[in-house]
Amino acid sequence: MKADKSDDELNDSHPELLVERGPHGRGVGRWVPDEKHLYLTRYLNATREARKKFKQRVLIDPFCGPGRIQVEGESFTRDGGSIAAYRESVASGAPFTHVLVGDIEGERARANELRLASTGATVQSFVGPANQTVDAMIQVIPFGALALAYIDPYNLEYLSFSIIERLAKLQYVDFAVHFSLMDLTRNIDMELDPKRDRFDHALPGWRSAVPTDALSKSSLPGWFFNAWCKAVGDLGFKVSGQMPLITDGKGRSIYRLVFFSRHPLPDRIWGDIARSRNLSLF
Repeated sequence: MKADKSDDELNDSHPELLVERGPHGRGVGRWVPDEKHLYLTRYLNATREARKKFKQRVLIDPFCGPGRIQVEGESFTRDGGSIAAYRESVASGAPFTHVLVGDIEGERARANELRLASTGATVQSFVGPANQTVDAMIQVIPFGALALAYIDPYNLEYLSFSIIERLAKLQYVDFAVHFSLMDLTRNIDMELDPKRDRFDHALPGWRSAVPTDALSKSSLPGWFFNAWCKAVGDLGFKVSGQMPLITDGKGRSIYRLVFFSRHPLPDRIWGDIARSRNLSLF
């Protein structure tokens, strides 16, 4: 298959290190580079002039993976999200001055760090669950820096709301979050059982707040997502109305890419780049 990526993106500086090939080892979905990474890099390009006004610019990726992916059906590998983002920041003329990456597995975090360093990034890796490493990340962010938190957990269970709450205390921070619709729609009715707790960290206290008219499996996912967005808004952020729906190519919804910020400029720019894929939610 002919690649449509640049030489830099196709050449792995550390081919001996881990590559992300998805949970079954056959490769990640096409939507990862074509949608997840595309929206992220488009946003960075579109905000380049605004980002240049900040002396310190920080990318935060607490679910970073090894920094290299292979798409199912392709024979070559590509940049992971944080590396694609860093390359775009350089190309746009407003490079990230610091990149902070974390993963629960040390080998994956180290691989990402080495690959980022090879591109010229000033990078620091953190090992452990994201809800623990985020505190250490915050401590090394320069005061007054413009931060972009790229939050991309594999499923909803790991999207701890406390991660967002703590990062929200930064002076200047915007968020791009992949919210797992597939996990939500598949499991929300089972999670009504108080003996289960997979979604409790994503939206603390949600079970006791569900109205009686939203208790059906068809209604629960929409209610949960809207309640989560409201909780984000209560932290002082505007949640963009433009939320690209990422599907698996077979009609099944996988993620919503949710962007939120305090300032109207990034929200307006995100709205411009994401509007074409703002499809119905449920």
